[in-house]
Amino acid sequence: MEKATLGRTGLRVTKLGFGAMEIRGPRVWKGRPVEDSEAERILHAVLDAGINFIDTSYDYGRSEELIGRFISGRRNEFFLATKCGCTLVDCGDHDETPHVWTRDNLLHNIDTSLKRMKTDYVDVLQLHGPTVEQAEEGRLTDVLKEIQATGKVRWIGISSYLPHLPSYIRSRDFDTFQIPYSALEREHEQWITEACGTGAGIIVRGGVGQGEPGIGRGSAERWAVWEAAKLDELLEEGEQRTGFLLRFTLTHPHMTTTIVGTKNPDHLTENIRHAEKGPLPADVYEEAKRRLDALALR
Repeated sequence: MEKATLGRTGLRVTKLGFGAMEIRGPRVWKGRPVEDSEAERILHAVLDAGINFIDTSYDYGRSEELIGRFISGRRNEFFLATKCGCTLVDCGDHDETPHVWTRDNLLHNIDTSLKRMKTDYVDVLQLHGPTVEQAEEGRLTDVLKEIQATGKVRWIGISSYLPHLPSYIRSRDFDTFQIPYSALEREHEQWITEACGTGAGIIVRGGVGQGEPGIGRGSAERWAVWEAAKLDELLEEGEQRTGFLLRFTLTHPHMTTTIVGTKNPDHLTENIRHAEKGPLPADVYEEAKRRLDALALR
């Protein structure tokens, strides 16, 4: 499994990471039911395959609890990232997840996350999408550094997007940035490069377009971009669309790792197979970007 250095953290992470939101269960954001046996099987399969970067969050339903239950005994085999600023509010048949941007909530988040995951520390603690105003009002970067000083967190990061991302990049406060990106969602393509230029590691989410409609969580509107650009013409024989998307994401010269989630071991095997093929050939990558750029100019 190919690895890259996660910016100034120095962590050597696999370029294919695992997004543990897919084992959140049905109470959060209409997730699919997940049996304990399914979670145990997929988490061990991830580590057995050599993937060494797992991303989760306080508000990903059962995700942290299942990580702690099933692979805390293998903690030395993987780097662990979670997110804070979150809540889980019981609303009867589901949980709501409003953010609360206070020092007390961030301290509660990290202590609860460590307890759930049965670990003394996380490698990366990320703010979960605050606006610049919320971050400034709550002095959230200072709180992250306070937590870091306790040893509960090795490095600090943020999961963000436009229009807030440029301000966070200019601040140079963060060791990692988690940014949405794929061939079907290229708004942040240049900002990945800008963030990398600060010495930060880049964690890409949504790198396979969230899967095809009806199979994953991808939207028909997003996949209409694929059709309009006629990207099927660029597929190798037998190559799947999501495999091409994954390789497109891996070809970005400034990404470090992309977190792809599944609870299906067969899908995990397919993701690994595509990732092991490495970046797209240079001519295919440039042609795909040319077609996508032409659409944007219409």
